[in-house]
Amino acid sequence: MTTKDYLFTSESVSEGHPDKVADQISDAILDSFLAKDAHARVAVETLVTTNLVVVAGEIRSSFTPDYDALIRDTIAKIGYQEDDFSPESVEIINRIHSQAAEIAQGVDAGSKKEEGAGDQGLMFGYATNQTDTLMPAPIYYAHRILEELAKMRHAGDTRLKPDAKSQVTLAFRNGVPYRVDTVLVSHQHSSDTSLEELKEVVWPVIQKVFPTNWVDGDTKFLVNPTGSFAQGGPGVDTGLTGRKIIVDTYGGMSRHGGGAFSGKDHTKVDRSAAYAARYLAKNIVAADLADNCEIQLCYAIGVPEPLAIYVDTFGSIKGNLSEDRIINAIRKSMSLTPRGIREHLQLARPIYSKTASYGHFGRKATADGHFSWEKTDLTETLVANL
Repeated sequence: MTTKDYLFTSESVSEGHPDKVADQISDAILDSFLAKDAHARVAVETLVTTNLVVVAGEIRSSFTPDYDALIRDTIAKIGYQEDDFSPESVEIINRIHSQAAEIAQGVDAGSKKEEGAGDQGLMFGYATNQTDTLMPAPIYYAHRILEELAKMRHAGDTRLKPDAKSQVTLAFRNGVPYRVDTVLVSHQHSSDTSLEELKEVVWPVIQKVFPTNWVDGDTKFLVNPTGSFAQGGPGVDTGLTGRKIIVDTYGGMSRHGGGAFSGKDHTKVDRSAAYAARYLAKNIVAADLADNCEIQLCYAIGVPEPLAIYVDTFGSIKGNLSEDRIINAIRKSMSLTPRGIREHLQLARPIYSKTASYGHFGRKATADGHFSWEKTDLTETLVANL
């Protein structure tokens, strides 16, 4: 990593941001299928705007959910009860249809021993020891700010409304974050909440989230710099599934293959292989093989094995290791076919709705299967296979 001093910035958006509303609807639909049919094939996109939700995509399953109920329930859970966007008033247009047979023949195992990838593409995974979660610090703290404010809102703070963004600029020295340069929070609020009052709500959260002494007298603190933000959400701003891919991943501190996650089942390597790449990168850093690790995987539709694996440790590799040795250890430690990823990470389960806000990575793996790609249970296997 670079040894010079520098600033790096990442942003997050809240669960009430229009694009995230769309993501949550798409993943709620996906989870509804997987709860009843582990073999369901789902690729659903959502558009939200003033009192309107449009869902479209393709599915293959014997199960049909109550789309209207799912969509209205998701909006209610987020907390929208506006005249221009609410669970009761929103119009729903459904254009979901059956998956094309040509896609199915490329993905399903059939008489083959392996399932093929659901699409071509390239996926990246990344890990760094900047934080305990092995996530880049700027995006990690940008997420945490909005999560804390969302907890306050859901607990009954009526001054806060669902739509929000955060942006965190950290100062780095020798590749290590050490202070907060700037924090920007743009948060929707009730019409009777002043800007000064909103700052008084947000400032304690800033002090709580960051490590001791990172916030100092030179830290710049901005809240709603354009002024009032009483109107927000899909009522005034259109949202689409998959439009916050950098927020979903590493905040720009890693490359991105361009594929979105939400609304896609585990056969879509845009999602599952990105999870696998994060899992591998995290275990490499957790095993202290490198301080930073980025992994690229690439696939062809209908072909099970990745066409290539690329590893970059940005000069932070330990001892006499090489990236080639790590790649060989990866190949020995985990199957990277769609089936291998699905079985290793147990992805054929309704675990996706929680990923659709506050990042797909850096979250806590749970006993019921959420965020399995955040486990560090492959470290010993990787070391043994070096």
